[in-house]
Amino acid sequence: MPEAAVNNNVQNSSTLLPAPKPENAANVLLPRVYDDDDEGAREPDRGSDLSDKFTINSCPPIPPNLDGPIDVDVSFEPISAVEKRFASKLQPGGQYVPPGCTARNRVAIIVPYRDREQHLPIFLKNIHALLMKQQLEYGIYIVEQTAGSSFNRAALMNIGFVEAMKQKSWECMVFHDIDLLPMDDRNLYTCPDQPRHMSVAVDTFGFKLPYSTIFGGVSAMTEKQFRMVNGFSNSFWGWGGEDDDMSNRLKHVGFHIARYPVNIARYTMLNHKKEKANPKRYEKLVNGAKRFDSDGLNSLHYQLVNLIRKPLYTWIHAAISPDVSSPRSP
Repeated sequence: MPEAAVNNNVQNSSTLLPAPKPENAANVLLPRVYDDDDEGAREPDRGSDLSDKFTINSCPPIPPNLDGPIDVDVSFEPISAVEKRFASKLQPGGQYVPPGCTARNRVAIIVPYRDREQHLPIFLKNIHALLMKQQLEYGIYIVEQTAGSSFNRAALMNIGFVEAMKQKSWECMVFHDIDLLPMDDRNLYTCPDQPRHMSVAVDTFGFKLPYSTIFGGVSAMTEKQFRMVNGFSNSFWGWGGEDDDMSNRLKHVGFHIARYPVNIARYTMLNHKKEKANPKRYEKLVNGAKRFDSDGLNSLHYQLVNLIRKPLYTWIHAAISPDVSSPRSP
């Protein structure tokens, strides 16, 4: 079970990364979403297409208290301290419903997890503060793989989706690496009409997009979009490849990747030791299209070891079957 522990890779004193101050920082407007192959803006991010259910009690389309660039707190503190700060505002399992208005978006934050105890409280205190400010109805799911096998990040995200949907009819899924922290609260954790790559500008990459088709780090899809592409591939054991495979799946069914501009979709990355790379990831990517229909949600094999609704998140502990990429029998 994830527990907070001190690690030398994380600053242990109070540390705030100062927010960048662009010239237009005071002019906090709803940003436009940029296409992956278009330098111009396509359309405003309207969030999930739920306009038919909005009422006079709905939260405003643009959260009123956004600041733009924000200071990110990367200091370590025990998870008990984070609980004291946020738990009274949360429902069990790290779920939140904004007071005073009805949320326009129901969002599940799905975090694949292994051996990141030192990052967990840092992630939780930053992400809860941001999501509450955005007036979302949300839940956080930390999905941990049992020990003894190579890390399968994609299968964990599929498991997180399946288990989260059993709890509530979430409309938007944000798949989130635990070591990435948002630096601008205008980067709305909602799902526009097209799948959205959220971590566009990461400090370790010089705040530049590494390549146009990237879909890793933090990404958002509606439930319908995720089911249309059969979820993530379960075939990528070890580090790398699964996000590029998802990018190919999205293109295959006719989606494009939407993004906020780089001055908004900014993240800082916590120091971490990389997982062992998957030596066959490029081969699997080349042949990926042959498996889109048979490798994903419909081939997911796992055993749910435990599910606990903790104060700040729902912990999902799962054992992934070695034949996870094989289609299930009808």
